[in-house]
Amino acid sequence: MSVGPLIKQWRTRRRLSQLDLALEAGVSARHLSFVETGRSRPSEQMVLHLAEHLDVPLRERNRLLLAAGYAPAYQQRDLDAPELQPVKQALDQLLTAHEPFPAVVVDRASNLVAANRAAGLLTQGVAAHLLEPPVNVLRLALHPDGMAPRIENLAQWRAHLLADLQVQIDQTADDGLQALYDELAALPGPTEPHGHHDVFVPLKIDGLTFLSTRTTFGTALDVTVSELAIEAFFPADQVTLEVVQAIRPVAAVGRKP
Repeated sequence: MSVGPLIKQWRTRRRLSQLDLALEAGVSARHLSFVETGRSRPSEQMVLHLAEHLDVPLRERNRLLLAAGYAPAYQQRDLDAPELQPVKQALDQLLTAHEPFPAVVVDRASNLVAANRAAGLLTQGVAAHLLEPPVNVLRLALHPDGMAPRIENLAQWRAHLLADLQVQIDQTADDGLQALYDELAALPGPTEPHGHHDVFVPLKIDGLTFLSTRTTFGTALDVTVSELAIEAFFPADQVTLEVVQAIRPVAAVGRKP
């Protein structure tokens, strides 16, 4: 597909009219119309400018550039590349500093990249086949051979994870994520959330209650780094705080960065 229709797809996905995008990006609606219909070939700078205002992920920005006949602007390095050593060190520091509470690093598809020792608190007793690389943390949480039988508010937590995944699908237009969503939604388990929480959706597991946060690299210019996220779990009550502090972290799933 050429770049014009791709830009139109992203504009439609973001629920913007041509006039809306033209005003936000500071270009004429006429020129934008010509770009979308293929009557005008946008410059490399224009492709990146529109992609920025459409909040297109870096991976898809490269695809837009290729569709327009330009070279990709963003590199995609392996996390073990020398250039990403500062990123690995930062991840290691964050994971270690969060102990004795669980924290993991995941990629775009929620596959496990790294974990601290305390992450083993959440994965005790899961089936071995779910721990074979690549470990998908969403599958690990919702699979009946995984954490699901131990999650006391499974309906609520399941609805929360699937809703977050749907948001990610809407943001990225990733067919792989859609396939993952379909797989997870088909797993046996409660389909409607029960109860609610006034502030956050907790993870209640084995008598412990956690709240979770997600942290990303907001200024990343590398595709790999832009798609990393740190999922950190904090004690949501005094009981959880005291129990977790009283036990030593068990072996983590996956590897450290």
